[in-house]
Amino acid sequence: MKRTYRTTVLTVGALIAALGLPAGAAQADTMPRIDLRVLVVSDGGPSTDAIAAELAAAGTPYTRIDLTQAGRTVIDADFLADTVDGRPRAKFQAVVLPNDNPFPAGSAEMAALTAYERTYDVPQVDAYTYARPEAGLQYPLYGGHSGSIDGKRAEVTAAGKAGPFGYLDGAVPFEDNDPAVGESYAYLSKPLAGADFTPYVEAAIPGQTTKGTLVGEYRHDGRRELVVTFVYNQYQQQFRLLARGIVEWMTGGVHLGASRNYFSVHVDDVFAADDRWNSQLNCTPGDVDCEDPAATPDPIRMTAADVDHAIDWQNSRKFTLDFAYNGAGSADHREDHNGADPLADRLIARRGEFRWINHTYSHPFLGCVQDTTVVPWKCATNADGSTRWMSRNDISDEIATNRVWGERAGLPLVNDELVTGEHSGMKVLPQQPEDNPNLALALGDNRITWLGSDNSREPAQRRVGPATTVPRYPMNVFYNAGRAAEQVDEYNWIYTSRAQGGSGICEDNPATTTCLPAPLNPATGYAEHIVPLETRIALGHVLANDPKPHFIHQSNLAEDRIAYPVLNGVLDGYAALFAEDTPVVNPRMKDIGVELRRRADWQAALRAGQVTAHRIGNTVTVDAPNGLAVPATLPTGATLAGAAFGQAYAGAVSGWTPSTGTPLTLTLPASAAPPATDAEAGPAPATGTAPRTRVPAGVTDPVGHTSDG
Repeated sequence: MKRTYRTTVLTVGALIAALGLPAGAAQADTMPRIDLRVLVVSDGGPSTDAIAAELAAAGTPYTRIDLTQAGRTVIDADFLADTVDGRPRAKFQAVVLPNDNPFPAGSAEMAALTAYERTYDVPQVDAYTYARPEAGLQYPLYGGHSGSIDGKRAEVTAAGKAGPFGYLDGAVPFEDNDPAVGESYAYLSKPLAGADFTPYVEAAIPGQTTKGTLVGEYRHDGRRELVVTFVYNQYQQQFRLLARGIVEWMTGGVHLGASRNYFSVHVDDVFAADDRWNSQLNCTPGDVDCEDPAATPDPIRMTAADVDHAIDWQNSRKFTLDFAYNGAGSADHREDHNGADPLADRLIARRGEFRWINHTYSHPFLGCVQDTTVVPWKCATNADGSTRWMSRNDISDEIATNRVWGERAGLPLVNDELVTGEHSGMKVLPQQPEDNPNLALALGDNRITWLGSDNSREPAQRRVGPATTVPRYPMNVFYNAGRAAEQVDEYNWIYTSRAQGGSGICEDNPATTTCLPAPLNPATGYAEHIVPLETRIALGHVLANDPKPHFIHQSNLAEDRIAYPVLNGVLDGYAALFAEDTPVVNPRMKDIGVELRRRADWQAALRAGQVTAHRIGNTVTVDAPNGLAVPATLPTGATLAGAAFGQAYAGAVSGWTPSTGTPLTLTLPASAAPPATDAEAGPAPATGTAPRTRVPAGVTDPVGHTSDG
């Protein structure tokens, strides 16, 4: 879909006059240089911080000024613009303010911003402002609404779909995660009579059949503002849905950085079996911390029918699962069943339907030697008190033997990927505060480049010998549950108080976010509570430009197949929100690792001030260190050295391109040039400071789960 952005800009002649340049200088070399950087002026509130977080996640450069800090930078003409090589330079391509005017009446800073925006056609985002005539809207008391919109549904207008929010299917639902806590507050109002105002997102005004504006574009006095009249934080779904469009509007679809909506799911322990939760013992027989003498392991293992179901599900969803496999699981099963293993036979026959990851041959603990005579376990020690570690040879054998088993089975492997059992070998607090020193050596022996890690323990990538970690999100669908009733029973045990028969973890650690006020109903708790909660958490990651994979276990695809309701919830929820040109991206682990590493390198270069980029007319120039991969988002039709740039996504093209140390030159399509108007802007009217807006507790202190799940 081709998208256009309605703008009001100065003609070249008007711009030259405004800059005081000679009238005869209306040539290409007098066109201003616009640096590809955003100015974020924050009052410490959640809305400006949310936009800053979106820019940071995408890798879009920005400068933040905190109005609450003493000694901060003063915004004046010299701060905003200067001249480079005889050419006027605008240092920022967009301005984000807390509201339409956060400064005192008569402020020189607001006057400087106003003049700057008019001169260089730089747009302004009002992150959260009161609906008032200065923002192109009627006061809410004139037939509008001021109050909570928790749980309400907003809609993208036709203009929004044709413009910056065209990647959405239409609905913008507002969360209501806790009825006892206010999470959203809005000023719903109608455009002021005679104002040049285009609503992009609207919601029904309570008690009326008409709609009020939540997001819209106000054009006045040679300036453009994106007016947002509801409050949000960076984790709320309604912001996550609109964040891309806010950035695309303010940058005109031309900016450094890129974002996608990612979802990948790893299924661990394939071919093996997972021990079952025991509801009488409140532990898992077979686990090192379940020492009851009556504990007898009760394994859960997929069947051939479960494989067929997984394939049918993948085909219907156009989605591929990653199977992390343990070859010993099949070898042991054949030994115990006279050579028969229908599960392995079906998986191997249909091996091309899935992606495969080495998960070690027998799934041992690869860290310290565990002393299980105590609960919780501890690291065994040598006579001199030093830690006893699994040896380099034993770790290497587990990796290599599983690789050979997979190759003999014809599995389509990528041999530099590895997920160790329980992410072992790496540090595990509190018992093992450091990596097994033999792990890095064994990874080198087997040329492992990408190593799965647990995001709940280590959310950042790091090096382990020759390998780089790929943090994975654990889904709260338990490895030791094949049936919904087992999942609920264990969930109740973990997340209820001791007085209610639970573990008391929430009493010991009040920061735990999944605590229950009362036990869930064993018959309905999974479908009514756990599935919606886990769906919301995972979908939040998808909407946050977060490529990290999620992981479950093969037991969750067996018996009651309890993983599918959550996976369906994520994919169905996504499909209901996004247009077809914005699909879920489903990469394998290696590609996720590359993406995370490129982002880290890019962010380091931005922090070091090693990257500059600017636009002159329809040419974008980027200076970056040699070898650094540069991300950019541009209008469809953009080219790099004469070749098409990037990949199509969300109505634009975006991607990474390596720098050679010389400036990268990208050419925008002719359609990217903003239309000019013959009318020169008149003087901007004086406006007072925007009224104070209401921010409910559920925004300053986010309700439910953050992006860490």
